[in-house]
Amino acid sequence: MNLTLIDWGIITAYLAGCMAAGVWMKRFVRGVEDFAIAGREMDLNLGIASLAATELGVVTIMYTAQLGYEKGFAGATVGVIMALAMFLVGQTGFVIQPLRAARVMTIPELFERRFGKGVRWLAGLFVVLGGLLNMGIFLLLGGKFLVYATGLPPEYLKWVMTGLLGLVLLYTALGGMLSVLVTDYLQFIVMGLGIVITSIIVIGDIGWTNLIQKLWQCWDGSATGVGQTLKSQPFNPLHSSNYGWGYILWQLIFQTAVVTTWQTTISRVLACKDEHTAKRMYRRTSFYFVGRFALPGLWGAAALVYFSFNGGLPEGLDSLTAMPAYLCKILPVGLIGMVIAGMLAAEMSTDSGYLLTWATVIYNDLIMPVVKRPLAAKTKLLITRSLVVGIGVFLVFYGLWYELPGNAWDYLAVTGNIYLASVFTLLVAGLYWKRATAAGAYAALVLGAIGPLTFLVVNQVVSKENQIRPEVAGASSFALAFLGMLIGSLLSRPPSPATAKPEAAV
Repeated sequence: MNLTLIDWGIITAYLAGCMAAGVWMKRFVRGVEDFAIAGREMDLNLGIASLAATELGVVTIMYTAQLGYEKGFAGATVGVIMALAMFLVGQTGFVIQPLRAARVMTIPELFERRFGKGVRWLAGLFVVLGGLLNMGIFLLLGGKFLVYATGLPPEYLKWVMTGLLGLVLLYTALGGMLSVLVTDYLQFIVMGLGIVITSIIVIGDIGWTNLIQKLWQCWDGSATGVGQTLKSQPFNPLHSSNYGWGYILWQLIFQTAVVTTWQTTISRVLACKDEHTAKRMYRRTSFYFVGRFALPGLWGAAALVYFSFNGGLPEGLDSLTAMPAYLCKILPVGLIGMVIAGMLAAEMSTDSGYLLTWATVIYNDLIMPVVKRPLAAKTKLLITRSLVVGIGVFLVFYGLWYELPGNAWDYLAVTGNIYLASVFTLLVAGLYWKRATAAGAYAALVLGAIGPLTFLVVNQVVSKENQIRPEVAGASSFALAFLGMLIGSLLSRPPSPATAKPEAAV
């Protein structure tokens, strides 16, 4: 055990304060709209903090650090692409402006106006499937960080995961988006301090110039007694040993789809006061995503150098767990408590935002379209809160037994593609192509999910040498979704003029 009473005191104080703030917001929840999208009254500063906090969890820190451990500084390339995509969308209003103007609670709700109730329901199903599979490893990675960073025995991982989720479920199920926004604001502050301070300590421990030199030596194997411990060129993402052109091109398309389609991100757009606020939120948050990948990636690269030049990676550690084990060795008493509190903040903000998002989609797009009679406001709230708890139970069991087929980032990107490719295609076609039809929408939804689902199934049963590459699965899902929409729409009857107008859809 590496934590002292001071560290535990900091962690306990933070958890108590966060829980009190989250539960307190329950009194302001009057209906499902307050619960799901905060009554559409979110201002700019709160939106920036909430979007940044929700999209930076322990799972983010773990997979970005793993990219740094496996790919060096080039691992941050994905963050640069994401920042660029978010800024351009915020500048132009592409997709998010008409989507916010539609005053919907979820993306599939928009599809009913353009393509019919059946498309809305199927899109909602794929959104939930992709979202839950994507979130399935959050608790596992969060638990691994906390176990290895604190020095707890690995068998405690399940209890850490379950206990943390229980706290998040309590305030999320009670206060919904209002609790999420308030706790996100607190978590944004604590998390930001923890990340910056940790990065300074890491650079002070390794040394900037020393880190760069030794990363190069880890790649070319020139260091005496070390050998090649890094297989990817650490500074050039286009190098054949690193991402390569194919992967980068896929990410350009993928990240554009993420910032316009990922429901947890879009939920902040839909909760904004107006379209102008949503666009400003995107522009001001965009550069944050560079740091989201670069700083934890720095920790992972430093962990590689540290272990490579100090006897190698200890037994029981791998590229995913090396970073928290390294931090455990260099963070001093008191500060490690603050860092753990920051990581707990990151985990709780992400889990709460994601739990609420997928529960809202299930309620709004899978249950409500098939309900025959109006439900009372209390019944609607009860259903949504029950869904939050049910998703939490699923995540505990899924997170305990699923084994990653590769690195964490590739898994997250591919599972997200189960619906990102098809729903992105439906959004763009529904808003900007008058000829798009329901037949094309159905074809895009089904075909877009084939690549990612095949990746998940095949890579679990074949040898590592025969596994499908993530960029192949991801790029194929976009290509199939686009073709499905194009061919399906051209081979079916054109929509009526009123339905086909983009302005009618919003």
